[in-house]
Amino acid sequence: MRLTFLGTGTSTGVPSIGCECETCSSNDPRDKRLRVSVLVEHAGQSVLIDTSSDFRQQALRFGLKRLDAVLVTHCHADHIFGLDDIRPLNFRYGALGLYANERAWVDIRRIFRYIFEPSHFGGGLPQVIPHTVEPGAQFCLEKDLLIAPLEVIHGRLPVMAYRLNDFAYATDLSEIPPATMDQMRDLDALVLDCLRFKEHPTHLWLDKALEYIEKIRPRRAFLTHIAHDVMHARDSARLPDGVAWAFDGLVVSDE
Repeated sequence: MRLTFLGTGTSTGVPSIGCECETCSSNDPRDKRLRVSVLVEHAGQSVLIDTSSDFRQQALRFGLKRLDAVLVTHCHADHIFGLDDIRPLNFRYGALGLYANERAWVDIRRIFRYIFEPSHFGGGLPQVIPHTVEPGAQFCLEKDLLIAPLEVIHGRLPVMAYRLNDFAYATDLSEIPPATMDQMRDLDALVLDCLRFKEHPTHLWLDKALEYIEKIRPRRAFLTHIAHDVMHARDSARLPDGVAWAFDGLVVSDE
Protein backbone atom coordinates (compact mmCIF):
# COMPACT_ATOMS: atom_id res chain seq x y z
CA MET A 1 0.00 0.00 0.00
CA ARG A 2 1.15 3.52 -0.84
CA LEU A 3 -0.14 6.71 0.81
CA THR A 4 0.41 10.16 -0.68
CA PHE A 5 -0.45 13.17 1.43
CA LEU A 6 -2.07 15.60 -1.02
CA GLY A 7 -2.70 18.18 1.70
CA THR A 8 -1.94 18.43 5.42
CA GLY A 9 -3.18 21.89 6.40
CA THR A 10 -6.02 23.22 8.48
CA SER A 11 -9.15 24.80 6.98
CA THR A 12 -7.39 28.08 6.09
CA GLY A 13 -4.37 26.37 4.57
CA VAL A 14 -0.82 27.40 5.38
CA PRO A 15 0.33 30.07 4.72
CA SER A 16 -2.83 31.75 5.94
CA ILE A 17 -4.10 34.79 4.04
CA GLY A 18 -2.70 38.01 5.45
CA CYS A 19 -0.45 36.31 8.02
CA GLU A 20 3.26 37.10 8.34
CA CYS A 21 4.12 34.68 11.16
CA GLU A 22 7.30 32.61 11.09
CA THR A 23 5.56 29.56 9.60
CA CYS A 24 3.58 31.47 6.99
CA SER A 25 6.79 33.24 5.94
CA SER A 26 8.85 30.03 5.90
CA ASN A 27 10.73 28.93 2.79
CA ASP A 28 10.55 25.28 3.86
CA PRO A 29 8.16 23.51 1.43
CA ARG A 30 7.04 21.30 4.31
CA ASP A 31 5.42 24.40 5.83
CA LYS A 32 3.26 24.96 2.73
CA ARG A 33 0.05 23.06 3.47
CA LEU A 34 -2.96 22.64 1.22
CA ARG A 35 -6.24 21.50 2.77
CA VAL A 36 -6.24 17.91 4.04
CA SER A 37 -6.59 14.93 1.74
CA VAL A 38 -4.76 11.66 1.19
CA LEU A 39 -4.51 9.28 -1.78
CA VAL A 40 -4.35 5.54 -1.05
CA GLU A 41 -3.03 3.24 -3.78
CA HIS A 42 -3.17 -0.54 -3.48
CA ALA A 43 -3.00 -3.31 -6.07
CA GLY A 44 -3.77 -0.97 -8.95
CA GLN A 45 -6.60 0.84 -7.17
CA SER A 46 -6.66 4.52 -6.19
CA VAL A 47 -8.87 5.71 -3.35
CA LEU A 48 -9.13 9.36 -2.33
CA ILE A 49 -10.12 10.40 1.18
CA ASP A 50 -11.92 13.77 0.95
CA THR A 51 -12.15 16.08 -2.05
CA SER A 52 -10.60 19.09 -0.36
CA SER A 53 -11.19 22.64 -1.54
CA ASP A 54 -7.69 22.39 -3.09
CA PHE A 55 -8.40 19.12 -4.92
CA ARG A 56 -7.82 20.38 -8.47
CA GLN A 57 -4.45 21.87 -7.53
CA GLN A 58 -3.51 18.68 -5.67
CA ALA A 59 -4.49 16.41 -8.56
CA LEU A 60 -2.41 18.42 -11.01
CA ARG A 61 0.56 18.74 -8.65
CA PHE A 62 0.78 15.00 -8.00
CA GLY A 63 -0.20 13.78 -11.47
CA LEU A 64 -3.44 12.06 -10.50
CA LYS A 65 -4.66 10.06 -13.50
CA ARG A 66 -7.66 8.14 -12.18
CA LEU A 67 -9.70 7.27 -9.11
CA ASP A 68 -11.71 4.20 -8.19
CA ALA A 69 -13.54 5.61 -5.16
CA VAL A 70 -13.83 8.64 -2.88
CA LEU A 71 -14.30 8.30 0.88
CA VAL A 72 -15.80 11.29 2.72
CA THR A 73 -15.01 11.99 6.36
CA HIS A 74 -17.53 14.84 6.76
CA CYS A 75 -18.92 17.84 4.91
CA HIS A 76 -17.01 20.84 6.19
CA ALA A 77 -15.94 23.06 3.32
CA ASP A 78 -12.24 22.19 3.39
CA HIS A 79 -13.03 18.48 3.02
CA ILE A 80 -15.77 18.42 0.38
CA PHE A 81 -15.77 21.58 -1.75
CA GLY A 82 -13.50 20.05 -4.39
CA LEU A 83 -16.09 17.42 -5.37
CA ASP A 84 -17.01 19.17 -8.62
CA ASP A 85 -13.42 18.71 -9.82
CA ILE A 86 -13.83 14.95 -10.21
CA ARG A 87 -15.54 15.70 -13.56
CA PRO A 88 -12.46 15.23 -15.79
CA LEU A 89 -12.03 11.77 -14.26
CA ASN A 90 -15.71 11.04 -14.94
CA PHE A 91 -15.25 12.02 -18.58
CA ARG A 92 -12.56 9.36 -18.93
CA TYR A 93 -13.66 6.60 -16.59
CA GLY A 94 -17.33 7.12 -15.75
CA ALA A 95 -19.07 7.49 -12.40
CA LEU A 96 -17.14 7.17 -9.15
CA GLY A 97 -18.27 5.47 -5.97
CA LEU A 98 -18.76 8.12 -3.28
CA TYR A 99 -18.86 6.80 0.29
CA ALA A 100 -20.16 8.86 3.23
CA ASN A 101 -22.22 8.43 6.39
CA GLU A 102 -25.90 9.33 6.53
CA ARG A 103 -25.27 12.73 8.14
CA ALA A 104 -22.78 13.68 5.44
CA TRP A 105 -25.16 12.62 2.68
CA VAL A 106 -27.74 15.13 3.92
CA ASP A 107 -25.17 17.90 3.43
CA ILE A 108 -23.77 16.52 0.16
CA ARG A 109 -27.25 16.47 -1.39
CA ARG A 110 -27.90 20.02 -0.15
CA ILE A 111 -24.55 21.56 -1.15
CA PHE A 112 -24.37 19.75 -4.50
CA ARG A 113 -28.08 19.67 -5.25
CA TYR A 114 -27.36 20.26 -8.93
CA ILE A 115 -25.70 16.82 -9.13
CA PHE A 116 -28.74 14.95 -7.88
CA GLU A 117 -31.50 17.20 -9.24
CA PRO A 118 -30.11 18.48 -12.55
CA SER A 119 -31.72 21.79 -13.42
CA HIS A 120 -29.55 23.30 -16.14
CA PHE A 121 -28.55 22.48 -19.70
CA GLY A 122 -25.02 22.28 -21.00
CA GLY A 123 -21.81 21.57 -19.18
CA GLY A 124 -20.89 18.44 -17.30
CA LEU A 125 -22.00 17.27 -13.89
CA PRO A 126 -19.99 15.17 -11.44
CA GLN A 127 -21.07 11.55 -11.75
CA VAL A 128 -21.19 9.67 -8.47
CA ILE A 129 -22.54 6.34 -7.27
CA PRO A 130 -23.79 7.01 -3.72
CA HIS A 131 -22.93 4.57 -0.92
CA THR A 132 -23.90 5.09 2.72
CA VAL A 133 -21.39 3.80 5.25
CA GLU A 134 -22.08 2.71 8.81
CA PRO A 135 -19.54 2.63 11.65
CA GLY A 136 -17.95 -0.80 11.85
CA ALA A 137 -19.66 -2.10 8.69
CA GLN A 138 -16.69 -3.19 6.60
CA PHE A 139 -16.75 -3.37 2.83
CA CYS A 140 -14.24 -4.55 0.30
CA LEU A 141 -13.20 -2.97 -2.95
CA GLU A 142 -11.63 -5.20 -5.55
CA LYS A 143 -8.20 -6.76 -5.05
CA ASP A 144 -8.21 -7.22 -1.29
CA LEU A 145 -8.69 -3.67 -0.09
CA LEU A 146 -10.80 -3.96 3.07
CA ILE A 147 -12.28 -0.68 4.30
CA ALA A 148 -13.74 -0.19 7.77
CA PRO A 149 -15.60 3.08 8.47
CA LEU A 150 -14.91 4.19 12.05
CA GLU A 151 -16.80 6.85 13.97
CA VAL A 152 -14.94 9.67 15.74
CA ILE A 153 -16.30 12.87 17.28
CA HIS A 154 -15.49 16.33 15.90
CA GLY A 155 -16.73 18.63 18.65
CA ARG A 156 -20.34 17.40 18.66
CA LEU A 157 -20.38 16.07 15.10
CA PRO A 158 -19.93 12.33 14.44
CA VAL A 159 -17.55 12.00 11.48
CA MET A 160 -15.91 9.09 9.72
CA ALA A 161 -12.39 7.86 10.09
CA TYR A 162 -11.37 4.98 7.83
CA ARG A 163 -9.23 1.91 8.26
CA LEU A 164 -7.90 0.48 4.99
CA ASN A 165 -6.17 -2.83 5.68
CA ASP A 166 -3.45 -1.88 8.20
CA PHE A 167 -3.65 1.88 7.65
CA ALA A 168 -6.07 4.24 9.43
CA TYR A 169 -6.89 7.86 8.66
CA ALA A 170 -8.59 9.96 11.33
CA THR A 171 -8.74 13.71 10.78
CA ASP A 172 -10.93 16.43 12.31
CA LEU A 173 -11.69 14.94 15.71
CA SER A 174 -11.67 15.78 19.38
CA GLU A 175 -12.54 12.31 20.71
CA ILE A 176 -12.02 8.68 19.69
CA PRO A 177 -14.75 6.49 21.22
CA PRO A 178 -13.61 3.22 22.88
CA ALA A 179 -15.25 1.06 20.19
CA THR A 180 -13.25 2.87 17.52
CA MET A 181 -10.05 2.57 19.55
CA ASP A 182 -10.56 -1.20 19.58
CA GLN A 183 -10.80 -1.23 15.78
CA MET A 184 -7.53 0.70 15.46
CA ARG A 185 -5.33 -1.99 16.97
CA ASP A 186 -2.44 -3.59 15.05
CA LEU A 187 -1.94 -0.73 12.62
CA ASP A 188 1.13 -0.31 10.49
CA ALA A 189 0.40 3.41 10.10
CA LEU A 190 -2.03 5.84 11.72
CA VAL A 191 -2.70 9.32 10.37
CA LEU A 192 -4.17 11.47 13.12
CA ASP A 193 -5.57 14.96 13.52
CA CYS A 194 -3.26 17.41 15.34
CA LEU A 195 -4.15 21.05 14.85
CA ARG A 196 -1.70 22.84 17.15
CA PHE A 197 0.00 22.82 20.57
CA LYS A 198 -2.74 24.54 22.61
CA GLU A 199 -6.04 22.87 23.46
CA HIS A 200 -8.91 23.19 20.99
CA PRO A 201 -12.63 22.38 21.41
CA THR A 202 -13.10 20.42 18.16
CA HIS A 203 -9.62 19.17 17.20
CA LEU A 204 -6.81 17.25 18.82
CA TRP A 205 -3.77 19.19 19.97
CA LEU A 206 -0.29 17.70 20.32
CA ASP A 207 -0.48 16.32 23.88
CA LYS A 208 -3.91 14.80 23.26
CA ALA A 209 -2.87 13.32 19.92
CA LEU A 210 0.21 11.73 21.50
CA GLU A 211 -1.95 10.35 24.30
CA TYR A 212 -4.16 8.57 21.75
CA ILE A 213 -1.14 7.30 19.83
CA GLU A 214 0.30 5.83 23.04
CA LYS A 215 -2.99 3.98 23.64
CA ILE A 216 -3.44 2.74 20.06
CA ARG A 217 0.26 1.91 19.59
CA PRO A 218 0.56 1.93 15.79
CA ARG A 219 3.96 1.06 14.33
CA ARG A 220 4.13 4.54 12.80
CA ALA A 221 2.03 7.68 13.23
CA PHE A 222 1.73 10.84 11.15
CA LEU A 223 0.06 14.07 12.29
CA THR A 224 -2.09 16.07 9.88
CA HIS A 225 -4.61 18.97 9.66
CA ILE A 226 -1.82 21.22 10.93
CA ALA A 227 -2.20 24.96 11.61
CA HIS A 228 0.48 27.63 11.26
CA ASP A 229 1.47 27.25 14.92
CA VAL A 230 3.67 24.35 13.78
CA MET A 231 6.95 24.70 11.88
CA HIS A 232 8.08 21.37 10.51
CA ALA A 233 11.84 21.61 11.10
CA ARG A 234 11.63 23.48 14.38
CA ASP A 235 8.94 21.31 15.95
CA SER A 236 9.89 17.82 14.77
CA ALA A 237 12.15 17.55 17.83
CA ARG A 238 9.06 17.69 20.02
CA LEU A 239 7.80 14.34 18.69
CA PRO A 240 8.68 10.91 20.06
CA ASP A 241 10.21 8.14 17.95
CA GLY A 242 7.76 6.72 15.46
CA VAL A 243 5.70 9.93 15.20
CA ALA A 244 6.17 12.60 12.54
CA TRP A 245 4.47 15.68 11.15
CA ALA A 246 3.01 14.84 7.76
CA PHE A 247 3.66 17.26 4.90
CA ASP A 248 2.27 17.77 1.43
CA GLY A 249 3.84 15.26 -0.94
CA LEU A 250 4.97 12.84 1.75
CA VAL A 251 4.73 9.24 0.50
CA VAL A 252 4.40 6.38 2.99
CA SER A 253 4.68 2.79 1.74
CA ASP A 254 4.51 -0.67 3.27
CA GLU A 255 7.89 -1.65 4.62
